[in-house]
Amino acid sequence: MDETKHILAVDDEERNLKLIDVILKNKGYSCENAKSGEEAINLLAQRPFDLVLLDIMMPHMDGYEVCRRIRENPATRKLPVVLVTSLSDRIAKIRGLEAGANDFLSKPVDSTELLLRCQNLMKVKEYEDFLENHNLRLAEEVRKKTREVKESYRDTILRLTNVSEFKDEETTAHIRRVGIYCREMAKRLGWGDEEVELIELASLMHDIGKVGIPSEILLKRGRLTDVEFALMRTHAEIGAKILSGSSSNLIQMSERIAAYHHERWDDSGYPGGLRGEKIPIEARIMNLADQYDALRSVRPYKPGFSHEKAHKILTEGDGRTIPGHFDPVLLDIFKENHQLFESIYDETER
Repeated sequence: MDETKHILAVDDEERNLKLIDVILKNKGYSCENAKSGEEAINLLAQRPFDLVLLDIMMPHMDGYEVCRRIRENPATRKLPVVLVTSLSDRIAKIRGLEAGANDFLSKPVDSTELLLRCQNLMKVKEYEDFLENHNLRLAEEVRKKTREVKESYRDTILRLTNVSEFKDEETTAHIRRVGIYCREMAKRLGWGDEEVELIELASLMHDIGKVGIPSEILLKRGRLTDVEFALMRTHAEIGAKILSGSSSNLIQMSERIAAYHHERWDDSGYPGGLRGEKIPIEARIMNLADQYDALRSVRPYKPGFSHEKAHKILTEGDGRTIPGHFDPVLLDIFKENHQLFESIYDETER
């Protein structure tokens, strides 16, 4: 089986294509070139590619239109697209996101940045391909011993969710911790063993939608602008779309968690402003777990807080976070078991 990654580079300037071709082929990628949007669309209809590097400023059919057509075609709608442009203004990037671009590269192209972004986005594509074939993979694995299946599946999800590390500073330890917090709260709600195991695994994919958010927003040090924050919020909807359409109970729960884990009990959350029990219970659990871990963890815009400070913020509020954001039953569970949360964090800090 040929595992070489095939990349389509689209640009109306020959020298730009030659530069990209040399960089990619030296790294072992297969690169094919198109000198116009029309030629790119024709090539995409003839054979599969793993990623498209797309210039914006081209005559007849610009990069925005090519990107829109890629997204409208069921055969290519999940194909990673990187817009390569000399434009640096915010409006150009917003237009690119609206057209369906996954990321951006500035001209002149930096070889290291080009290779890293290609590697990142193709890992995302591998993740989506895995989800599409989930039922087949699971059917193959259930013939193995039950314990081997569960451990293998857990390890696979953890490895795949590490995609977010290429664009965000969240770690494998954070992903593991939120799963354990969710598991322990579900136990104390009286859930059965199967449901408890399900939420522990489903919670691991809560922020998978962040792979669709530009790196400069995720890693920005300091307050986001209103536009940037609006784009950041879309990660919940992006995650839900990535996980949608599965018949698996696990992926269905993952979809609900990804979609609604930023909703708040008092309806001040997003994306839907849901209130109270209209928010799925697994998302309510995830919201509290994620908030606790976020307070404890170092982020580009904040230091990590002590357990005592995180506990006080969640139970008493600090203006930005208030107790009314959380399901009262779950908040009581946290209050009664907060030292367990502390020990989970300390044991899996790294």
